[in-house]
Amino acid sequence: MVKLKPIKGDDYGTEKKKQMSDSFLLGSILALVGGFLDAYTYICRGGVFANAETGNIVLMGIKFVNKEFSHALKYLIPIFCFAAGVLVAQTVRKFYKNSKAIHWRQISILFEIIVLFIIAFVPSEKSNNVFTNALVSFVCSIQVQSFRQINGNAIATTMCTGNLRSGTEHLFKYFTEKNKTEIISSFHYFGIILFFIAGASIGAAVTDLLLEKAVLFPCAALVIVFALMFIYRKEKEVIEYE
Repeated sequence: MVKLKPIKGDDYGTEKKKQMSDSFLLGSILALVGGFLDAYTYICRGGVFANAETGNIVLMGIKFVNKEFSHALKYLIPIFCFAAGVLVAQTVRKFYKNSKAIHWRQISILFEIIVLFIIAFVPSEKSNNVFTNALVSFVCSIQVQSFRQINGNAIATTMCTGNLRSGTEHLFKYFTEKNKTEIISSFHYFGIILFFIAGASIGAAVTDLLLEKAVLFPCAALVIVFALMFIYRKEKEVIEYE
């Protein structure tokens, strides 16, 4: 079997264009956005975390047990929107995967920017927050489905549990196997977690000042992500036989 393996230095090989979308730079910006949005929805949109749906599923189960069926069904809205975001991301990928004018992930980013921009002008009221939190769930699922790895490692930019598990696992492998690639992978995971925390801190401070309009800040960050994706990173390859 012929396998293409990336190499560094002056080794001979053919060059392949590699998308900026799996770089640590883009991942760190997206993690900032993810942390910011969690702080934003918690402070300004009713004290909820809209990035992941585990909490909503648990709360829905509790409401069902307490026979609060009308409240339980409310949690289906963000869950449904999260699933819809995955479907949108996959649909965009299907139809624009081979586009040369624009990368399909840039289209996903445009969806995020447009939706978050709309949210900025929706007043923070109880009736509106159900709608806005569902939209945040929607854009976060588009992001997590479209950007799923950094330098070959499966990493999420809108939640931290999986990153914490994987980062710790790679750290353990480094100490037991003495493989430098494991510590690099571990640093990637923990680095993304730190950027997520930084995004949450920035989000808390900015939301306290600007309230609903604070969400324009992650919009600006996503514009930077969109622009950076026009850049390609070059990586050499050699042929390896197995």
